[in-house]
Amino acid sequence: MELQHEFTFNAHLAPAIPVGDGPFGNRRIREVTGGEVTGERISGKVGSGGADWVLVGPDGWGRLDVRLTILTDDGASIYVQYFGVIEYNDAVHAANAGERSSEYSDQYFRTAPRLETGDERYAWVNRTLFVGEGRLHPGPVVEYRVHRVL
Repeated sequence: MELQHEFTFNAHLAPAIPVGDGPFGNRRIREVTGGEVTGERISGKVGSGGADWVLVGPDGWGRLDVRLTILTDDGASIYVQYFGVIEYNDAVHAANAGERSSEYSDQYFRTAPRLETGDERYAWVNRTLFVGEGRLHPGPVVEYRVHRVL
């Protein structure tokens, strides 16, 4: 199996809304307020109105459930949903505190994005499997490198 880099994107996040401890862990919601997408075949902006409904378990790992929209430079809208996991270690806590950015290698932060569109120019995303890796920046901003599975 091979991976091909498809695009990189960052998402700007609003402050977390703490839902609190529930039966499955500690739930926090972070609204996506915007961002940028850069890639050879997909580039544009991350629309506002998405969110990350993260569930932090007693093991200190976050389970991501994210939905957002990519608004391409040529006028298409691509719905993105991904699940993933993030290791909440010292690098992540420092980035969340605004102290520094984390590197991709600082924590285990992986996602499985599913892209969907009705725009024929991007119909290929509807039948493509993607994986991503993430890192955090102060702001807070999350950055992902997204790869197409060949």
